[in-house]
Amino acid sequence: MNGVESLLRIYDYIRPVLDVGVLFFLLYKGYELIVRTNSAQILKAAVIIAIAYAVVGIFDLNTVEWLLTFVTPALLVGFVLVFQPEIRKILLKLGQVEWFNSRKKTLYSSDTIQSVLLAADTLSKQKRGMLVVFLRKTKLENISDTGEKLDAKISASLLVTIFVFDTPLHDGACVIQDDRVVAAGCFLPLSEQYDIKKTYGTRHRAALGTSEVSDSVVLVVSEETGAISLAYDSVLHYDLSMSQLTTDLTRLLSVKTENGSAENGGAEDANQADS
Repeated sequence: MNGVESLLRIYDYIRPVLDVGVLFFLLYKGYELIVRTNSAQILKAAVIIAIAYAVVGIFDLNTVEWLLTFVTPALLVGFVLVFQPEIRKILLKLGQVEWFNSRKKTLYSSDTIQSVLLAADTLSKQKRGMLVVFLRKTKLENISDTGEKLDAKISASLLVTIFVFDTPLHDGACVIQDDRVVAAGCFLPLSEQYDIKKTYGTRHRAALGTSEVSDSVVLVVSEETGAISLAYDSVLHYDLSMSQLTTDLTRLLSVKTENGSAENGGAEDANQADS
């Protein structure tokens, strides 16, 4: 019994620290998720409501308290309606967390990355647009179904052929997975960010929009400037050099080694590196 009592005493000392630690971890991860999905408006609204309730409690404002109690149900409904896109993004990102997602990572060979970058460099010099979606864990069948199914081996010449000529496929996106072009001419969701730069065209908005609703990495070549950019984790990284593109794609994607295993952690390592 003495041993059990000792353990209980130790637990009594540890419990407050554990309680605070878990709370801090949850708050930090919640804040990180909100920032990553560009949903800071939700945080601001929650802080304003919390301050209002705090002021009412401190100064004992009975009339205001009655009013807040009366309108709270309507506020909650309005909150959900107004912030529906942001809440949807948070839930989608939450579903992509490793704890909740049991899907295997998509693996890419270094040859695939180099083929895509070679095609991007060629098209960039010719001022031709390009949009390529690297799938990671989120499969995006709904997007693949909007285009033409190819299931073709990736090569620079294939990608250049798709995007360099004014064919029905050149305006859409290529979706790639496991070193193969799954589909071409796919339609991507446009970004819902209200503060996006006016200079970004439809391709950049589509790349950013796809990164907002999935864990995909999207490469985009501007038809106007030839700039090559990457969109991931709801952020567009504009006009990157070829060396930076190679480094980022190798870091973000799970690259195959000679024995077929993953060389890096892909999405998880990328998130840690960006934090």
